[in-house]
Amino acid sequence: MNLRPHDEQDGKKVWLSESEVSKLEAIASDTEQTIAFGLGARSGLRSKEILDVAPQDVVETDAGWVVRVWEGKGDKFRETPIPSDLAMRIETIGDMRDAAGDEPVLSIESTRSLRRWLQDAREQLADQEDERGWEFLSTHDLRRTWASSLADAEVDPLLVLDWGGWEDLETFLDHYNGTYSPAAQRRARQKVEWL
Repeated sequence: MNLRPHDEQDGKKVWLSESEVSKLEAIASDTEQTIAFGLGARSGLRSKEILDVAPQDVVETDAGWVVRVWEGKGDKFRETPIPSDLAMRIETIGDMRDAAGDEPVLSIESTRSLRRWLQDAREQLADQEDERGWEFLSTHDLRRTWASSLADAEVDPLLVLDWGGWEDLETFLDHYNGTYSPAAQRRARQKVEWL
């Protein structure tokens, strides 16, 4: 668990490693929670955007699978990558249910419910892993994890900016590019013999 103190207003920021994201998805109580956590940690959606995703918003393009965010922050449209297994889960739900394709895939309608799902999962993980850092995990940390993993993979920051729907590069760099995943920290430490 990569836990870093920030300022008093923001509290603590948490970035999850790939294995920790997998643990979070595995502890989800059902498919809906798995999808919700994945949309945050693997596609970088904001809480409200997670609630709005409908099966028709997940499409395969020439660039690969994307989730379309029709009314993101500032009512702006964007497309962001979505892992194919997550896309398939959402498509399967769309195919299996009687609801229209434009109806949200999640049955919850409030960010408060989404936060409650994450709270239950993080409490279970904190107990199970005996790791206090889980207690600080927020829905925004899922988005931060996504951006940090893209930075760690050296994805062009301007592309991440576009996918994440940030207004300007300075905001993105101030809040996300200064983060370093455990893998990036490991690579840096290997450069110093005495570490």
